[in-house]
Amino acid sequence: MPYPHLFAPLDLGHTTLANRILMGSMHTGLEDKAADFDKLAAFFAERARGGVGLMVSGGIAPSIEGWLKPFGGRMSMPWHVARHRKVTQAVHAEGGKICMQILHAGRYGYHPLSVAPSKIKSPITPFTPRALSSRGVERTIDDFVRSARLARDAGYDGVEVMGSEGYLINQFLTARTNQRRDRWGGGAEQRMQFPIEIVRRMREKVGRDFIIIYRLSMLDLVDHAQDWSEIVTLAKGIEAAGASIINTGIGWHEARVPTIVTSVPRAGFAWVTRKLKGEVAIPLVTTNRINMPEVAEDIIARGDADMISMARPLLADPAWALKSRDGRSDRINTCIACNQACLDHVFQNKRASCLVNPRACHETELRIEPAQVRKRIAVVGAGPAGLACASTLGERGHEVTLFDQATRIGGQFNYAKRIPGKEEFHETLRYFEHRLTDTKVNVKLGSLVDASQLQGFDDIVVATGITPRRVSFPGSDDARVLSYLDVLEKDHPVGARVAIIGAGGIGFDVAEFLIEHAPSPTTDVARWTREWGVDMSLSQRGGLQKPQPESPARQVWLLQRSEGRPGARLNKTTGWVHRATLKAKQVQMLGGVTYERFDDDGLHVTIDGKAQVLPVDNVIVCAGQEPRRRLADDAMALGLKVHVIGGADVAAELDAKRAIDQGTRLAARL
Repeated sequence: MPYPHLFAPLDLGHTTLANRILMGSMHTGLEDKAADFDKLAAFFAERARGGVGLMVSGGIAPSIEGWLKPFGGRMSMPWHVARHRKVTQAVHAEGGKICMQILHAGRYGYHPLSVAPSKIKSPITPFTPRALSSRGVERTIDDFVRSARLARDAGYDGVEVMGSEGYLINQFLTARTNQRRDRWGGGAEQRMQFPIEIVRRMREKVGRDFIIIYRLSMLDLVDHAQDWSEIVTLAKGIEAAGASIINTGIGWHEARVPTIVTSVPRAGFAWVTRKLKGEVAIPLVTTNRINMPEVAEDIIARGDADMISMARPLLADPAWALKSRDGRSDRINTCIACNQACLDHVFQNKRASCLVNPRACHETELRIEPAQVRKRIAVVGAGPAGLACASTLGERGHEVTLFDQATRIGGQFNYAKRIPGKEEFHETLRYFEHRLTDTKVNVKLGSLVDASQLQGFDDIVVATGITPRRVSFPGSDDARVLSYLDVLEKDHPVGARVAIIGAGGIGFDVAEFLIEHAPSPTTDVARWTREWGVDMSLSQRGGLQKPQPESPARQVWLLQRSEGRPGARLNKTTGWVHRATLKAKQVQMLGGVTYERFDDDGLHVTIDGKAQVLPVDNVIVCAGQEPRRRLADDAMALGLKVHVIGGADVAAELDAKRAIDQGTRLAARL
């Protein structure tokens, strides 16, 4: 076995887990309606079939007050049990085990009924919570206990008590959000009685043969939070109260330190869990940015934790565990931590999915089944859309030929993987290289084809991508005015002072490429924590210290024509990280810019009616793209059956999520 520590059984006393892999809790958008539980059951069943040792559901509220949003998932009444049995029966039929996470949102609740220890509004919700009375606290504890009992009735193997990420229990633990003067407030010992009582009473009610995981906030990453001694004391109290496992929680949702985005180093917080080892005897789970088995194996082998938790990597590949166990880790569809189809969807009240695996949470609808009639299909373009389409067509049994004029697969992913913090794109290309081989796709690289060469194919899929849009102003034809492809593909030399025209996703990527020194701090935990102000000694409350960003490699201006803040349209869960990174590296981000001319003095612009000159050596144009559709138009003119996907279809920004989804769905129905 290639990963012996990761796949060693874990004895919990009344039950044994098959391995050390915990599928962590994540919201899918399927937990909230009874009508969606068949889909939720199929989602979990596929992950159980994939060999995960233990799974945890998305957060389920123990009461209406505890909702994350109105009419969110809840386990508080006997009639809620039946829908959950669909999930537990599906998981057990595949030989898996599953716990239900009990999550009370507290002041993070996005509704007017929210409650909290004190009447203190959250910075991330518009509603001010009502302060719980003493009787309200007791009633809330009863809600947790009742929810756990009902979860047991529904067939769950256990529950996870959500005590981190800034939700209600976490709110009780810090002076930041708990200003009570009764038995549930005051000093740290009093504040931690709330979670300890929840676990103690829960254990009394559910018995000894039921898993209780407690999600402990080990690193709050906010001001006026817990110090390490308080966290250790709480962990010991939770163990004594009857918890089976302690899981690691990192950061409140309002924290201004990224914890799960792709620029966070792999296993960037395993050191936190290791610090608690030896303080308690029950198993400890570490989490965040663990996406490949060699990383997980090293954590367990070093003794940093007893289990590893992964959520999004099991969206990306439900067979992650089996592939790892069987020595096929090179076939894993690796999570790139982009958040674009998972967390960003959830925050938009949409069903979660996965950029690299659009079947995630759509298992009952997006079926990849053997083709009824085998066709000869040409796919032109080996970018994300073409790769997803060609490999899925091959999986279904079609005879597929994939053409690309480049000498390597990947298209725009080959440029994305060079951006600091986007190194994970290497993994996606590695996955597709193997997948093309496994699905017997005939790959012809370095092949520029025209429409006449595609005659004889039953279907033609055009995934030829985009052409960068040019801009026109006096001096825009100067050799010092470059496109982003000149920089990322051709390694054109760039001076010490640079203006970037276009502040969309590509503009931000190019800015990060230009300001960071190689190697990127995203590959070095110590450098990264210094940059973001994380105290690895944990001597400061909340684990925060003054950030120490490294000096930028270049002076950069990031410009956009439209008024407003550059980057405002970036994805919700990652955009703030990109903006904060550039701000820390002194990038000037300016909107409402008119480009007048470029000459030896620099780039002449007008901003707010005032003319000024930016003394730059180079201008890099990242002003959007145009679809490359000529082949599609020529093929249609010949009467061929043509399908257009990816950037060749819509080139408004580069959208790999849409491209892979579009390519997969087309292949599923051809």
